[in-house]
Amino acid sequence: METNIVITKPFATIENQSDSDENYKYPNILKRVLSLFKDVRLGSDLSSFKLPPSFNMPKSQLQWYGECVYSTSTGVDLVNNLNNGKTALDRLISVVAWSISTTRPQRFGVAPYNPILGETHHVSKGNLNVLLEQVSHHPQVSAFHATDQKANIEIIVCHFPVPKFVGSGIEVDMHGNRELRLHNHGETYEMNCPNFLFRFLPYPGVEWVGNVTIRCLETGLVAELSYIKQSLFGLGGSRRRIKGKIFDSLTMNILYKIDGHWDSTVTLKDATNSAEIRVIYDAKQVLSGLHTPFVKDPQSVWPTESALVWGKLSQAIISNNWEKAREVKNTVEETQRSLVREKESKGETWIPKHFIVTHSNDDGWKCSPIQKWVPDAPSSLYSSLL
Repeated sequence: METNIVITKPFATIENQSDSDENYKYPNILKRVLSLFKDVRLGSDLSSFKLPPSFNMPKSQLQWYGECVYSTSTGVDLVNNLNNGKTALDRLISVVAWSISTTRPQRFGVAPYNPILGETHHVSKGNLNVLLEQVSHHPQVSAFHATDQKANIEIIVCHFPVPKFVGSGIEVDMHGNRELRLHNHGETYEMNCPNFLFRFLPYPGVEWVGNVTIRCLETGLVAELSYIKQSLFGLGGSRRRIKGKIFDSLTMNILYKIDGHWDSTVTLKDATNSAEIRVIYDAKQVLSGLHTPFVKDPQSVWPTESALVWGKLSQAIISNNWEKAREVKNTVEETQRSLVREKESKGETWIPKHFIVTHSNDDGWKCSPIQKWVPDAPSSLYSSLL
């Protein structure tokens, strides 16, 4: 039985390393990108903007979100390491390093598919189980739940991206919060995500920009990070620069200063001892040699799984069969529209399967997982190489 499950290599571009999937070559599309947005007005909300398949990387946005957590180099386990700090300050530093690791370098000119309503991505890697679900389509809201039951760690994320045209490119406001719980230590860390910038002019590129605050509710320790927008032509060492500090919110004493580049190395300097500097994040160490996940039992794949929902489209893109890609993408999207219309005609409301979702003007979107622990992916659906 043909299942049309297609999984491509995780995308993360590191200096001096080729990360192109072995079956997919990025097209040179700067001119086509500029022509695509020539009639778009400044400040326009692009949430409903439909990209032709030639501008898609062969994977769903849910897969892209998930890879930023479960996909790391062989022998690197940043999630499990969160428990190892002897003090609350040590653990916050580990959380900072983990947070930076999720803001990964990407290629210019291609974007993942917008997930369809109810789409899921379920992954197991070692003791870490990850489950994502698209809980709203208009607007685009993705829920994320990852757990390591052995380490007693839990991560809950609710992403609500809003892309806007800013003249020189597209900036995606990454609304929503991340919550990381270290149950063994009784600590909860709340944090936001920086924005994602696709820059067209004066030179093409992609980068993370904006401010991130990481706060431990129980200890009062806080980290503030600033992803600095690259200056004109990258002068002044601003390319993919990150700066920040760690401080005690109860006394306002600055404990450490953070500096570096999120696509290479980030260092920590003791605020009271300028001679004490150490590397807390090394992108090459974390992101080199990422493996493509594999499917052990195709028959156990959920019909809502990203790799199955978009499998035919991904295969068409990898094969450069653009006529087939347009046909398949239109079929997937039209099927979703028909299902939505059918539910609306019956007066029914779609209910997420794995999350309880609420929305208010004050608190925005909140996604609470129904199960405390994410189960193993069906029949080890995905098993990334460790």
